[in-house]
Amino acid sequence: MYEWSEEQQMVQQAVRDFVDKEIRPHREELEFGDMPPYDLLRKLFKTFGMSDMQRSSFAKRIAAEKAAAEGETIERSTDGPRDPNSIAFTMIPIIELCRVCPGMVTAMGVSMGLTAAAVMGKGTTAQKERWALDLLTMDKVGAWAITEPGSGSDAFGSMISTARLDGDEFVLNGSKTFITNGPHADTIVFICKLDEGNPPAERKIVQFVLDSGMPGLEQSKPLRKMGIHSSPTGQLFLSDVRVGFDRLLGESLESYEGKRGKEASKATFSMERAGVAAMALGIVDRCLELSLSYANEREQFGQVIGQFQLIQLKLAKMEVAR
Repeated sequence: MYEWSEEQQMVQQAVRDFVDKEIRPHREELEFGDMPPYDLLRKLFKTFGMSDMQRSSFAKRIAAEKAAAEGETIERSTDGPRDPNSIAFTMIPIIELCRVCPGMVTAMGVSMGLTAAAVMGKGTTAQKERWALDLLTMDKVGAWAITEPGSGSDAFGSMISTARLDGDEFVLNGSKTFITNGPHADTIVFICKLDEGNPPAERKIVQFVLDSGMPGLEQSKPLRKMGIHSSPTGQLFLSDVRVGFDRLLGESLESYEGKRGKEASKATFSMERAGVAAMALGIVDRCLELSLSYANEREQFGQVIGQFQLIQLKLAKMEVAR
């Protein structure tokens, strides 16, 4: 079983203390959808210097891209093992947040792990400077819009939202549903098919970056769901939204030839899914903690139920799964 190092345990405790003090008291408001999670997430970022780390990392990456574009050779060190803290310090906040309020991680993950990642993965340097940093620091909220009312698992095959080239602009039409952060998003990566008069099955998948408040763009109020209301989910409606090539990720249709647009979207999904395992770990960790507490309090037949082998077996299986 993997164990956190002493340094990692210190970070874990610091994050847990923050969650208990700043987030747990607002859990009911968050989970009933009365309080959006974004201000609390920004406070988390500020408290632990996460915004500053993102700015520093972003500045280095942009500087390297600009240097490479000018023909300079960038040396990258590959000596020695990877710092284990780099992954641990990413996973620990996810785990600790999910012990109390999993939806906050969903909201954060879509903004940073899908929306920002799409811009960083497909966008030009200028587009990254324009949109990505504010998403990475949570200064702005991002949404990644792919799911439609008539498409779920077959997101690409059943997609009917379109972009049509009209002179030097694209005209976007369509609707999206179950979009995490949709009601509050400042920046939206909108995924659709390029309508060049060809059959829908043959159309390229393209991605555009939209800003809240653009003419023709409507963002719904949060949907009522079965749970996780701390992650606001909504619908998007586009009616003749006009955008230039500067909002097409990559700024060129050549980068979407063949299946490249589809593969870029799928790659963004793959990166985001790595954090879902950490979310599950945080949830089951808290479930085990609560179950142990209850098993040592609840009495039946003259003893706490934790003394019964059947209950002990259930708890042992939870620990092994964790």
